[in-house]
Amino acid sequence: MKPVTLALRGLLVLAALMVLMPLVWTLLNAFKTNADLLVSTPKLIFSPVWENMDYVLGRRSVSRALVNSLVVCSYAVLLGAVLGVPAAYVIARMKNRVTQEAQFFALSLRFLPPVAVAIPMMVIWLGLDMYDSRPALIITYMTITVSITIWLSVPAFERVPIAIEEAARVDRLGPYAVFFRIALPVAKLQILSAIAFSFILVWNEFLLAMMLTTSRAKTLPIIASEMSQLGMSVPWGILNAAVVLLSLPPLILLALVGTGLNTAFSKKSSE
Repeated sequence: MKPVTLALRGLLVLAALMVLMPLVWTLLNAFKTNADLLVSTPKLIFSPVWENMDYVLGRRSVSRALVNSLVVCSYAVLLGAVLGVPAAYVIARMKNRVTQEAQFFALSLRFLPPVAVAIPMMVIWLGLDMYDSRPALIITYMTITVSITIWLSVPAFERVPIAIEEAARVDRLGPYAVFFRIALPVAKLQILSAIAFSFILVWNEFLLAMMLTTSRAKTLPIIASEMSQLGMSVPWGILNAAVVLLSLPPLILLALVGTGLNTAFSKKSSE
C-alpha cells in the first residue's frame, strides 16, 4: 500500500473518530448518575442506570415536544418536497428571466438570518391568532424546506439528459408523464438527499421555534435548552438523555438514506 493512500485512510479514520466521539460520549453520559458525571476524571467504567432515560421518556413535556417535532418536521418536509421538486424541475428545464428570478428568490430565503424570518412571522401569527401552534410552525418551516429542496434539486434535474426526455416525447408521453416516469426516477437519489437534509435542518432548528412557541407547540430543541438553563443544578445525566433522544431521528434517517445511496451506487458500479 502506498504511503499516500495509507495516510489518507488514517486521516479518514481520525475524522470518523472525531465525529463519533461526542456521540458515543453523550450516549455513555446518558446512563451515568450525577455522582459519576461530576468528577474531575471522566469515568469509562461505571454502573449504568436507566433513571435518566426513564425521566425523559416519562416526562409529559418531552413526549409532547417529541410529537410536535415529528409532526411539524414531517409535514414541513413533505409539503416542501411536493412544492419544491416540481418547481426545481421547471427552473432546470425552462431557462428564462422568470425562472431565474424564482431561483434567486428561493436561494435568498435560504440565506436569510433566522431572526429576519422569525419577527415578521411572529407578527403574522399573532394577528391571525395562530401563534404557538403546529400549523404556524409548519408553514414557517416550509419557507426553509421549499428553498432547500429547490436549491439542491435544480442541479439534479439539470444532470438528467434532455435526449431521454425528448425520446419520451417522441413516444407520445405528456409533460407530467415525462416528469414522473423519466426525470424524477433519474434524479431521485439527489432529491432524497435534499429531503433528508431538509428534515435534519428543521429538526435541529432552535431560534424560530423559540420565538414562535410558548407552551403547546414547543419542540425537542426547546425542551432540551430549558434543561440546560438551571445553572449549577443542571441534571447532566437527564440532559444527555434528552440529547440522545433528540439525535436519534436524524441519525436513523441518515443511516437509511446512506444505505439506500450505497446500494444504488453499488448496483450502478456492478452494471
